[in-house]
Amino acid sequence: MSPIPLFLLSVVLSANQVRAQNNDSNVINLGSSLSPKTNSTSWVSLSGHFSFGFYPQDNGFAVGIWLMGEPEGTIVWTPNLKNLSASSDSVIELTKEGQLLLRNEKQMEVVIANASEPAVSASMLDSGNFVLYSKNHSVVWQSFDSPTDTILGGQNLSEGQNLTSANGHFTLNMQSDGNLVAYPVNNEREDDAYWHSNTSQLLVSQLTLNLTGFLCLSDDDGDTIKVLASRSNRGRNTSLIYCATLDLDGIFRLYVHTFEKNTGFTSQILWEAISDHCQVKGFCGLNSYCFIVAGKAECKCYPGFSPISGNNSMFLVCDQTMKNDCITSRDPRMLYNISSPLQHMQWSLIPYWNMQLEMEACGKSCQEDCDCGAVLHEDGSCKKYKLPLAFGRINNTVSTTALFKLPSMNAIHPKKPEVVVDHKKNLIFTLLIVLGSILFLCLVFAISIFFIYMHKVYSYTKLAASSENLGFVEDCSLRTFTFDELVNATRNFKEEIGRGSFGVVYNGTIQGNHQRIAVKKLDNVVDEGEREFQAEITAIAQTHHRNLVQLIGYCINGSRKLLVYEYMSNGSLADFLFKAQMHLSWKQRVKIALDVARGILYLHEECEVCIIHCNIKPRDILLDEMWTAKVSDFGLARLSMPEQSRTRSSNESTSGYVAPERQKDALASVKVDIYSYGVVLLEIICCRRNIDVNAPSEEEIMLSSWVYNCFVRGELNKLVVDEDVEWITLERMVKVALWCVQEDSSLRPSMKNVILMLEGLKHIPIPPSPMPPMVCE
Repeated sequence: MSPIPLFLLSVVLSANQVRAQNNDSNVINLGSSLSPKTNSTSWVSLSGHFSFGFYPQDNGFAVGIWLMGEPEGTIVWTPNLKNLSASSDSVIELTKEGQLLLRNEKQMEVVIANASEPAVSASMLDSGNFVLYSKNHSVVWQSFDSPTDTILGGQNLSEGQNLTSANGHFTLNMQSDGNLVAYPVNNEREDDAYWHSNTSQLLVSQLTLNLTGFLCLSDDDGDTIKVLASRSNRGRNTSLIYCATLDLDGIFRLYVHTFEKNTGFTSQILWEAISDHCQVKGFCGLNSYCFIVAGKAECKCYPGFSPISGNNSMFLVCDQTMKNDCITSRDPRMLYNISSPLQHMQWSLIPYWNMQLEMEACGKSCQEDCDCGAVLHEDGSCKKYKLPLAFGRINNTVSTTALFKLPSMNAIHPKKPEVVVDHKKNLIFTLLIVLGSILFLCLVFAISIFFIYMHKVYSYTKLAASSENLGFVEDCSLRTFTFDELVNATRNFKEEIGRGSFGVVYNGTIQGNHQRIAVKKLDNVVDEGEREFQAEITAIAQTHHRNLVQLIGYCINGSRKLLVYEYMSNGSLADFLFKAQMHLSWKQRVKIALDVARGILYLHEECEVCIIHCNIKPRDILLDEMWTAKVSDFGLARLSMPEQSRTRSSNESTSGYVAPERQKDALASVKVDIYSYGVVLLEIICCRRNIDVNAPSEEEIMLSSWVYNCFVRGELNKLVVDEDVEWITLERMVKVALWCVQEDSSLRPSMKNVILMLEGLKHIPIPPSPMPPMVCE
């Protein structure tokens, strides 16, 4: 049984008001529907005790029948279907074709009831049974025929049917041999049963609960074979609802729910199959055991084991804290010790080895056996068990002693093997020759390495001395160009290939090696000394990452300052998102989003000095011939303004990619780049600009607001036109982008967490609504 939140009562009360206005409201006609977003979320029985429809579960909704009451309701039935989940946009409909369907937000349909023929109407009965009727008013489907974890008054559990606990750990089977048996799930062998009705061979065919709380096992004719629970001298009372449930702890119980005007709703346990929780096999998980403390069952790991899932109150699963490789060891006794005795242990397992031994010999036998995980000693009998150990409990009625094999700490630092030397002269002579040869070769190798190293040092020293005229002894990879060289390389700056935030970019080819380059003429550069400019360029040149555009060289010619970059053959990302007829595929866009994030992470955390880009946008993201995305114009903010950390540039102030705090002249931080990246990520997803005044509707003008509204409504399919979109990846990218564009900079994640969330390695919470940027272009 599963609880329903209190606010569900308001939905039922409103449904009751609608029912009061319609005398025939209990009849559900074709075309009727339910939705979590409307007042009609459920169909209620005439008494108001039962409802069929949507109820809240986790972060969404589920479909089922529940018993209403105060302060909470009780689930009594759910469809036995896999992957049946519902969102706020889902709809339950009794279609005009006579089918009961669940339709999700993607218009995918799931049949809730497999009726024998099309229905013409339905009804939620006061018994808790949801029924579909045919033309002649005969039942073509009912929920009573497919119970889940509960049977209600008037319902049977027939031969071959079973109840499964809501958590899926336990099952109660009405077997063909006449026995009603409880098992842990996936362990339905006869030896694994933890409770049975002891009615095998008694012609029992069904479990029956009538409307007066009489729970019994009966035959095909309905004659009672065995009574499990009854309420003597009580007739039927419409204010009393009886239900028998296989609970989460694996115990089968009979409940009575009372509806009284004065006392309200109350629940009471009338009968339970088991009073000892430790008797339930599977109450504690693998490698843990159950014991009773002050009348309450608890779970605990065996000695040498530690918890990996579950908790001390139920389903605790443990594993060995430390493991040794027993199979490859010549002497397992050196690897393992035997634990202190654990008294009164009981396992419902079959040992793989059983022999009469004293306790000390029993423990030693397990220590020497690689297959043995624990032994149980009782009255001179030694039983060995393999790991994992299941269904363990402390039972004070048995006089057993359990011993566990624990890895030895000494095995971590084993003694070095002793070398046994044969004192024969020939063997010693051979060893001397071999060892001498090895030492000689090692000496020759060391001398060779030394001379090679000295030669390299001399070469690098000579190269550094010849490069002093460049002014960059610290970074020999950066080259200086004359202005005439760049004029010839660009054919007098003939072919313009782009305009960045800090100047115009021209296409060029270096004479001699025919290397293609991109030459940027810097605009609005602070007129500082040549040495200071060289220092800034050196810092930029020392950043090396596959997702950053590499600086090759520079030129200073009076007031003219130019930078030479590697050539990016596929241009900027903006060309493909907003202009090109050929759009990038979904997989290419996902890869580009990760490439850009890794480049920014390097600037923020992995290079020697943290570099804040301050204005990331698609035209500053370039693509090489392999479609690898690289970030450009990083570090140039310090060249354009002397106090860039406090004052934004003119380019930056008019950009829709700038964080709100920068528009208020706040200090620049890495969170400024996180905001810009979030806007770019939204543009990559939707292949449109973040602000589009020509959008089809006013809602779509501001991209971040439109994306958030589509996300809340579950309409992410409106954001993309690709047929091969991976919807899980799309939802992940949308949530990351919405976190990045939060107005409050403290809510934005770090770039490392952005990458982890994009790769699916970190949970992404539901983002709040982002505030739109204050200034746009």
